[in-house]
Amino acid sequence: MSAGTEGIVPDVSRLHPAGGRRSTKRERILGVFLKHEGHLSADDLVALIHREDARISRATVYRTLQWMVDAGVARKVDFGEGRFRFEHSYRHPRHFHLICKSCNRSSEFLSSDIEGLIEEIAAARGFAARQSVLQIYGTCEECRSGKSPRPEPSTSEMVFARDAIRIAIATERSGLEFYSRAARATKNVRGRRVFQKLADEERDHLSTLEARYRRLLDQDPELESRPTFLFFKGAANGLFAAGADEISQGVDDRQALKIGIRCERMSHQFFKRYGSRFEDSEGKQIFLEFADEERRHLDMLLREYIILTKRGTGAKGKKKAGGGRREARGTA
Repeated sequence: MSAGTEGIVPDVSRLHPAGGRRSTKRERILGVFLKHEGHLSADDLVALIHREDARISRATVYRTLQWMVDAGVARKVDFGEGRFRFEHSYRHPRHFHLICKSCNRSSEFLSSDIEGLIEEIAAARGFAARQSVLQIYGTCEECRSGKSPRPEPSTSEMVFARDAIRIAIATERSGLEFYSRAARATKNVRGRRVFQKLADEERDHLSTLEARYRRLLDQDPELESRPTFLFFKGAANGLFAAGADEISQGVDDRQALKIGIRCERMSHQFFKRYGSRFEDSEGKQIFLEFADEERRHLDMLLREYIILTKRGTGAKGKKKAGGGRREARGTA
């Protein structure tokens, strides 16, 4: 359990059955469940509960587990063992599993490509999906190679936060490169100032994110070596990487703004879309904070594009009017 979540439990008072009374036993079972990472069977939880209070019956634990699933605090997963296991859903993102059939250990991951494919298929069939479950069975690296198993991560939330910060850092680096190139390429003084301002902001945000990343690593010295949890192919090299390449090929001021608008809109939609799906966690907060920042940058670029477009239209209008007057004088 990470330092940031130690002792934190959700407010489930509103989830008590209608007319039901507050249950001390239920809250004790909930507290024990949330303190343990990984995937617990009902029998595992009974054993943990009995270490603290042997008077709590097995039936009470079973009923509470189902209550936690209904309340959205726990998820029920099937690893093909002939019994269900339960994992946290409070402050833990929805995810998929790799399950080793040799050692029965599982590892977790989340992929935007898989989620996108599920949504595409559901939409094509007119299907309203409520939950997606993906279990991939096979043999883990340790069992295939004979290596010692890696120690389990301190919390999946910390690995999630680490990957969220990594994606944000990659985006900031690509954004800094894009706006730096745009500032050098644009000839319009006002536009150059806007691009330079955005480059300076990206540099500041990058510094803040890198410090945040270091603080996270301080909580778990092994965190950097944990397997990747978040797989976002399009964001791996930064969401502005393609835009930076376009700028370097030579564009005019208006094109530079249009590329920046496209990149900022894509970045805002990416972080907003996935941040809104995650359960409450530091990773979710990172994504939503970033979505807000990208929205602000997008608005700034849109305003500048409108000003530049109006200025260009006005200049053309004046030139045309002047030419008309010269033609009129020549005719006279």
